[in-house]
Amino acid sequence: MFEVTPSGQACGAEITGVDLSGALDAATISALRAAWLEHHVLVFPDQVLCDADLERFVLSFGAFGAEPYFLPKAGSEHIVALTRRADEKAPLFAENWHSDWSFLEEPPIGTCLYSLVIPPVGGETGFANQQKALAEMPAALRARIEGRTALHSAGAAYAPDGMYGEKDKAAGRSMAIRFSEDARQVQKHPFILKHPESGRETLLSSLGYIMGVEGMDDDAALALLLELYEWQTREEFQYTHKWRENMFVLWDNRSVLHRAYGGYDGYDRELHRITVAADPSKFIAPPAA
Repeated sequence: MFEVTPSGQACGAEITGVDLSGALDAATISALRAAWLEHHVLVFPDQVLCDADLERFVLSFGAFGAEPYFLPKAGSEHIVALTRRADEKAPLFAENWHSDWSFLEEPPIGTCLYSLVIPPVGGETGFANQQKALAEMPAALRARIEGRTALHSAGAAYAPDGMYGEKDKAAGRSMAIRFSEDARQVQKHPFILKHPESGRETLLSSLGYIMGVEGMDDDAALALLLELYEWQTREEFQYTHKWRENMFVLWDNRSVLHRAYGGYDGYDRELHRITVAADPSKFIAPPAA
């Protein structure tokens, strides 16, 4: 069986002793899923994987997730190439803390990245444990979000006039982003949820994708969201992942936020990504209430 080495930070663990280039048996998948629920971010170093390997692993954990504003890489329906050229001038992509696609009715349960080209400096990925952030949240702040519903939308990012819209395209970004008027649609999600597998309370608040709070005026909602963001991204809730080539990383989108770090101007970088959609038949049953 594989070995699990916790990061020593707020979440994250390295998994060794398992080869993801081949099919895994049901017992190994179940044990990996249990480790995922416990540590939220799993890091598999030294994995030499092709596209078919990535897709097979995702299907052992769930189903292929939607990528509403990314175009897949050539030759694939599900894999997105996250690229940045050495000479790229577009702003760094995804540098603010967020939960992937929280504006969907059913956001992906997870996201995985596989590293192909890694610069010698910079380029880390940050994770923030939202179960820990909620558990340690001051009672007064929790009372302000208890029972509240956030209004999620991709408009500020992926509408034509959004951060990754027409102006971003003109800046020559190498990633294949597809902006759309559909990004202005709104989806409601409560701030506090129960994780469907672990049964633990978790916080779903993704500032860049939240346009308001139901029942609150804009000024009050913004003040609350900024205070919440400052709390949920505190250093004591974070794990900073340092990449090497041929690393496979899987995170639980239901329990962590993540963000990209820069610091590698002048170097190429490429990772391949697939999101994981829910397949309840593969869930671990939550503990009885």
